[in-house]
Amino acid sequence: MAKKFVIMITQSKLARWHAVTIAETLLRLKADPTAGLFDAEAKNRLSEYGANELTSIRPPSPVTLFFNQLKNSLVIILIIATVLSGVLGHATEAITIAVIIFFTVVFGFFQEFRAEKALLALRELSSPVASVIREGVEKEIAARFLVPGDIILLKTGDRIPADARLLEAVNLKLEEASLTGESVPVEKHHEQMCGEAAVVGDRRNMVFAGTSVTYGRGRGIVTGTGMKTEFGSIASMLETVKREVTPLQKNLNRVGRQLSFIAFFIILGIVFLGLFRGQPLLEVFIFGIAIAVAVVPEALPAVVTISLAIGVERLAKRHALVRQLPAVETLGSTSIICSDKTGTLTCDQMTVRRIFLGGGKVIDVSGDGYAPQGGFFMGSVPYPVTPQLRLLLQAGALCSDARIVAKGDAWEPKGDPTEAALVVVAGKGGLKKELLDDEYQRIGEVPFSSETKRMTTLHKGETRMTAYGKGAVEVILNSCTQYETDTGIEPLTADIRTAILRHAHEFATDALRVIAASYRPANDLLSAERDMIFLGFFGMIDPPRAEAKEAIERCRAAGIKVMMITGDHPITAEAVAKELNLLEPGKKVVTGPELAAMSDAQLDNIIENISVCARVSPEHKLRIVEILQRRGHIVAMTGDGVNDAPALKKANIGIAMGITGTGVAKEAAAMTLADDNFASIVAAIEEGRIIFTNIKKFLAYLLSSNLAEIGIITTASVMGLPLPFSAAQILYINLVSDGLPALALAVDPKETDIMERSPRKKNQHLFSRSFIALMIFGALWSTVVNIGLYIWAREAGKSLEWGMTLVFASLILFQLLNTYCFRSGHFSTFHLPFANRWLNRAVVWELFLFLCVIYIPTFQTALGTVPLSLLDWAIAVLAAGTIVPVLEVAKWLVRRSEDA
Repeated sequence: MAKKFVIMITQSKLARWHAVTIAETLLRLKADPTAGLFDAEAKNRLSEYGANELTSIRPPSPVTLFFNQLKNSLVIILIIATVLSGVLGHATEAITIAVIIFFTVVFGFFQEFRAEKALLALRELSSPVASVIREGVEKEIAARFLVPGDIILLKTGDRIPADARLLEAVNLKLEEASLTGESVPVEKHHEQMCGEAAVVGDRRNMVFAGTSVTYGRGRGIVTGTGMKTEFGSIASMLETVKREVTPLQKNLNRVGRQLSFIAFFIILGIVFLGLFRGQPLLEVFIFGIAIAVAVVPEALPAVVTISLAIGVERLAKRHALVRQLPAVETLGSTSIICSDKTGTLTCDQMTVRRIFLGGGKVIDVSGDGYAPQGGFFMGSVPYPVTPQLRLLLQAGALCSDARIVAKGDAWEPKGDPTEAALVVVAGKGGLKKELLDDEYQRIGEVPFSSETKRMTTLHKGETRMTAYGKGAVEVILNSCTQYETDTGIEPLTADIRTAILRHAHEFATDALRVIAASYRPANDLLSAERDMIFLGFFGMIDPPRAEAKEAIERCRAAGIKVMMITGDHPITAEAVAKELNLLEPGKKVVTGPELAAMSDAQLDNIIENISVCARVSPEHKLRIVEILQRRGHIVAMTGDGVNDAPALKKANIGIAMGITGTGVAKEAAAMTLADDNFASIVAAIEEGRIIFTNIKKFLAYLLSSNLAEIGIITTASVMGLPLPFSAAQILYINLVSDGLPALALAVDPKETDIMERSPRKKNQHLFSRSFIALMIFGALWSTVVNIGLYIWAREAGKSLEWGMTLVFASLILFQLLNTYCFRSGHFSTFHLPFANRWLNRAVVWELFLFLCVIYIPTFQTALGTVPLSLLDWAIAVLAAGTIVPVLEVAKWLVRRSEDA
C-alpha cells in the first residue's frame, strides 16, 4: 500500500515533467531509454498504476433519473390536478393533463440521460495501440497496457497514447488544437527546458494523450497514464462539474410553488365561505377543487416545450443545433459570451494579408480563406502583378507541398495550412500551383526541419534550373547576398538587411506569421542555399470573420459582453481582438500564467475589465466561467476542443463547433454551431430572447385570466351573490385560456426592439413591470366589469341561467381580446395587431366552439348555458371591449415611467 502511494505521488507530478531534464526523468521513472521496461516490471507497474484508460464515477441509474423528474413542483401540481379532474368526472381533461405530464417527465429524463455522454466521447479519443520498446525490442501493444516509464515511438499520423517527456524529436510537429486551442501544428524539441509555470501549450518538450503527430518522428518516456494525463484531468473536471439550472427552470419552479400555495388557500377559503353561508359540504368542496384546478396552468409545460421545440427548429435554420431544449431559453438570458478565437471569431484558414517586396514596398492582399480570389493594393490603389511580385508568388508556391482543391462552392487545403496560404496568394496573382509545377518540374529538395527553419527546392525550367527557398526571415536573409527590386537585382547591404528585419518585426507585432522567400539559378542542391537573391516575405494570419465584427456590435447594443478565451499566443489574440473592435479602451489582455497567479478575489475585481484571455488551460477556462457566474452573469461558452469540455458543461449554455469540434466538446455542450460562426451565436441569442418573451406573454396572459376568474368568484361570494359560474363552466373557461390562443402566443413574431434590450438579471423575476401592470390592470378590470354585468343581469329580472351565461360569454370574450393585448408589454395593441396569423386562427376557432356551447342543446345541458340574443351579444362584446383602452392606458403609464 505504501509503495502504491509513493508511485501515485510520483505520477501526480505530471504537471512538472516539462521542467525536468531527460536524465532526471529517466532516473525518477527507473527506465532504460534503449531497452525500455522488462515485461515483468511493466506488469507490476500496471497492477499499481492501473490501466491506461479513462475511468468515471458511476452515473445515476435510469430509474433514479426518471423519478428525479417528478420532484418539480409544477409536475406535482399537475399530478394533483389530474386526480382532481378525474374525481370531478372530467375524464378528457384528466387524460390531457396526464399526457402533458408524461411527455414532460420523459423529455427531462432523456435530456439528463444523454448529458453523461461527454466522458464516453473523451474515451473514444484514446489511441487503441502504442508502439513501445520492451526488453530492447520494438513492439505494438494495446495502449491500455502502457505504464509510466514505457518508451514510446512516434511517427507521422500517430495518435499519442499517453502523456510523455520527449527523449528525441526529429522535425516533430503535433496537432494539439483539441487540447490547447493552438491553431497551427506545434513544433516539439526534446532538449528544450520549460519553466514550472508553463501552460500546456508552451510545454514543447512534452506530448499529450489524444493529440496527433502531423510531421516528423520522435521518442518519449511515458510520464502519465489514464486519469493522470492531461485528458484524464479534463475527464475528472467533467465528472465534478454540475450543470447550471436554467433561468427559466428556476422561474417556473418558483411560479409552481407560488401557485400551489394559492390553490391550497383558495380551496380553504371557498370551503369556509360556503360552509358559512350554509351550502352543502360536498358541493362546496367540489367547487373549491374546480377553482383550484383553474388556477393551475395545466398547459404550461406543453406550451413551454412547444415554444422551445419551435425555437429549436428555427435555430437549425440559423445553423445552431440544440441538444437540450432548455438551452434555447438560456440563450436569451445570456449576458456574456466567452468565445474561442480560432474558427469562431476567425475563419480557421491561414491567409496572406500583407506582402513585403525587396526594395521596401508593403502590399496589402484582399480576400479571406482558401478561395484564390482577391487582389493586391498599395493603400487604396490596386497594385499590378509586376515581374518582381510574380517572382515572389512563384517562389512561395513552388517551394510548397500543399495544394488547394475546390469542393462545391468552397476550397479546401491539402497539406500544411501555411503552405496552402502561399498557394492561395499565388492564385490571386494568376499563378496556379498545378501549372507552375508542370512548367517548373521539381527535381530535388531539402525539406524543412526545425533545426534549419527553411525549405529549399530545385526546379527545371525551359532554359535553366532554379532553386527556391522559404523559411524564417533571419535564416533566409542570412543565405542571401543580393535582393530583387523592381528595377533589378541589387547588393544586400547591412542597412538594407536592417530595414528588412525592421519590417519583419512590424509584421510580427501585428500578429502576422512571417515567411520569407528567395531564389537563385543553381544546378544542384549543394550550392542552392548560398548566395541567394532575397525576394521578400509574406505576412499571414488566421483572419477574423467578416461577419464577426458586426455580430460583436450587435452584442454590445444588446448589453452582452464578449470575452475572447483562447489557447493561442497573446500577441495573435490581441491583434484579432483589435481588428474586431473587441478590445475597447481600458480593457485588459491577460494570460493563463497571470490568471494562475491571481487569487479568486483579485480575479473577481478585474474580470469585468478583461476582454482577452490567452494561453489558457482547461482549469483557467472553468475558473473564469465560475467567477462570472458568481458575479451574476448568464455565461455562454464556445469551444471545439477537449480542453473546452469542462467549461462548456459548466457554462449556462455551452456551444460547441460543428465543423472543427471534437465529439467530447459536442457532448459536453448544449448547442452546436453547424457553421462554427460567431454570428450564428448572436442569431441564436435573438431566438432565445424571442422564445422567453413569448413564454412570458403566455404565462402573464394566463395568470391574468385566472386572477380574473378568482376575483369574480371571490367578490360574488363576499357580496353574498349566487356564484356566477358552475364548476363545469370554470373548467371550460380554463380550457379556453390554456388552449389554442395561449399556444399561439408561443409562436408570436419577434418584437422589433428585441436585440436592443439589456439581458435580464440572473435572479430577476419572470415578469417585467409592464407585464405585471397588464396582469393586475387586466384582472381588476375584468373583475369589476363582469361583477357589474352580473349584478345588472340579476336586477334585469331574467333567469339566473341567463345571467350566468351572459357573464360566461363576457369573460370568454375578455380573455380572447386579452391575447392580443398581451402580445407585447410595451408596444400598443394596435401595433401590427394581426401579425400573428396562428393567434387569429385560434381565436376564430375558439369563438366557433363557444357558439356551439351556447346554442347546441347537448352542450347547453352539460354546461348550464342558455341561448343569447343579438342584444345580449352586443352587451357582452361592449363589456369585453373595454379591456383594450384600459390596457392601453396601462402600457402608456409603463412607457412613461420607463422614460422618466
